[in-house]
Amino acid sequence: MVTIKEVTSKSAFKAFVKFPFELYKDNQYWVPPIIKDELETFNKDKNPAFHSAEARFFLAYQNNQIVGRVAAIVNWIEVKEQRLKKMRFGWFDFIDDFNVSKALLEKVHEIGKAHELSYLEGPVGFSNLDKVGVLIEGFDHIGTMITWYNHPYYQSHFEEHGFVKEKEYLENKFPAKNANPKFFAKANMLIKKRYQLRPINFTSSKEIMPWVDAMFDLFNDSYASLASFVKITDVQKEYFKKKYISFINPEYIKFIVDKEDTLVAFAIVMPSFSQALQKAKGKLFPTGIFHLLKAKKHSKDVIFYLIGVHPSYQNKGVTAVIFNEYHNTFTEKGIETCIRTPELEENTAIAQIWKHFNPVTHKRRRTYRKDL
Repeated sequence: MVTIKEVTSKSAFKAFVKFPFELYKDNQYWVPPIIKDELETFNKDKNPAFHSAEARFFLAYQNNQIVGRVAAIVNWIEVKEQRLKKMRFGWFDFIDDFNVSKALLEKVHEIGKAHELSYLEGPVGFSNLDKVGVLIEGFDHIGTMITWYNHPYYQSHFEEHGFVKEKEYLENKFPAKNANPKFFAKANMLIKKRYQLRPINFTSSKEIMPWVDAMFDLFNDSYASLASFVKITDVQKEYFKKKYISFINPEYIKFIVDKEDTLVAFAIVMPSFSQALQKAKGKLFPTGIFHLLKAKKHSKDVIFYLIGVHPSYQNKGVTAVIFNEYHNTFTEKGIETCIRTPELEENTAIAQIWKHFNPVTHKRRRTYRKDL
């Protein structure tokens, strides 16, 4: 028998966060989060996502043991402004028992019906900057700090419970040496001259901070046309600014501005923290922080986290300027592998940006949908 209990206490939230540590304890590809950070994500007083969304968290028990978890989420911007009557769910993990996954999904279904929503979709987070999708290919590749990892049986559970594919995401990678300057060096000069653009490079987080709000505004403008996009609010901008910007190597953030110093494009790259997080085992102290700092300085793998180009400059070759700047930085740092975060399969524009670098799709993930 499966029992579902709502998470309300501090100890229950900690159990919610730590359940995957048990589920994946012998898996060499799972990348654990920092427990403290995960707990803050679910804290209504700290995560501004709760200003425009609500969430309830549940644990599944069998024989007095935790055997699954799920977060049931309603993003009210999505529901009220975009008129997408979607019941979100994420942080969905479970043992290979159809009764467990069914019980958890039925709880999400119940909440969605109570809110008079039309369908379920997951796994997704609160917003577009959260993790997304269940892994369906690429189980033998190490995860990243910005994606979920899961066992192969998850897909069969969704299909058994009547869910169908909603969106598919591709994860690609390529050797840094594939970013051959012959594909962008000449275009870089022509584009800068034609549109009177200039790149901005940084050496400290302090230099970046005055630009961050404009960057998030540009992020919203860049992806507004995608059906699944939910804009980043002003409150969330402040949260992400404090939480992430100082954590990213400043030399891995590139901005492009026009003659009036208006931001027209940006890109953020992060060093890979995957192996460091595995060594940290969910804790910053006593040694986890040192593994992370070492990775920040010495990792030879990087992840393209965000890239945005203003709609009026899309398809004008502005990415050539970005790539030229990264080529210089990556050559200096000895970067070996470039990894891209999950990108919608339907986003052909992003595929065109990378086509010359011969990327290989090494993972696929998708969200699943079921009508209420």
